[in-house]
Amino acid sequence: MHTFPLKKALVGIALLVGGLVGHPGAEQSSATPNPAEPTGIRTFHVQGNVHLLHGGGANVAVQIGEEGVVVVDTGNGQMSDKVLAAIRQLSTKDIRWVVNTHFHPDHTGGNQTISQAGRTVNGNPAAIIAHENVLTRMTEANRPITERPLNSFFEETKDFYFNGEAIFIYHVPGAHTDGDSFVYFRGSDVLVAGDIFVTTTYPVIDAKSGGRVQGFIDGLNTMLDIAVPKRLQEGGTYVIPGHGRIGDEADVLAYRDMMLFVRDRVQALIKKGMTLEQVKAQKPSLDYDTRYGSETGPWTTAMFVEAVYRDLSQKK
Repeated sequence: MHTFPLKKALVGIALLVGGLVGHPGAEQSSATPNPAEPTGIRTFHVQGNVHLLHGGGANVAVQIGEEGVVVVDTGNGQMSDKVLAAIRQLSTKDIRWVVNTHFHPDHTGGNQTISQAGRTVNGNPAAIIAHENVLTRMTEANRPITERPLNSFFEETKDFYFNGEAIFIYHVPGAHTDGDSFVYFRGSDVLVAGDIFVTTTYPVIDAKSGGRVQGFIDGLNTMLDIAVPKRLQEGGTYVIPGHGRIGDEADVLAYRDMMLFVRDRVQALIKKGMTLEQVKAQKPSLDYDTRYGSETGPWTTAMFVEAVYRDLSQKK
């Protein structure tokens, strides 16, 4: 286990209170909580131009600079006013861009509030960007047009330059959903992963929305290609997950390896002709259950194993 300087030890305590601390020995970001935060929202400086807002549903990432503000995901609708207040404490500059990592309401529920509070250079509300599959899903769900990403893209990547750094949006086909993207702030060296990477649960495979096991693995591998550690696979590039604490390459690597391990174990049991219940009885995720598993809540260990089983059992 690493020995931390006093400042990092205090930061670790602050992150623990906010539910953002991870496994023992993991080097943490230099994140420092804002001392004057709106109730329910905790704000952390990750590094460079990027900050994390925690407590509004899904994690919200904010890039601030002289040109304005970029917001990645907007949390749930119930907390959008508080998320906006937290953004305003970080910067009074105009919110120019909103990026959605996928369509689920815990990541997009604040779109209207945040976008309408912003302004493009043309005087319109802040532009909402996402992969075109996000727009399709939100349209099918009859979400208000002011919540939808009308600035959608269909390519594998989209990039633009803002606040002195390049910003890349990478589409990951069929991971958590069919519209997943993650965002890389190159100058700040921060990845915003959406729900392709979380630190609180096993991967949530939303099969009805196009989620697949291999898509998760592919997305995590792409992040690993981008992330560069400072030392011993830790530090360097920081990763903001869809839910949970700030991570780094070591955390993404562990999550990817877990996915490979569980996939291979379930695949081997399927090849032996085992049914779903027989596979569950073998506890194929046991090695990782203490870290990612849960017997209660919206996404349990049993639900994860079943999702993997059903995905791998599909005819190719």
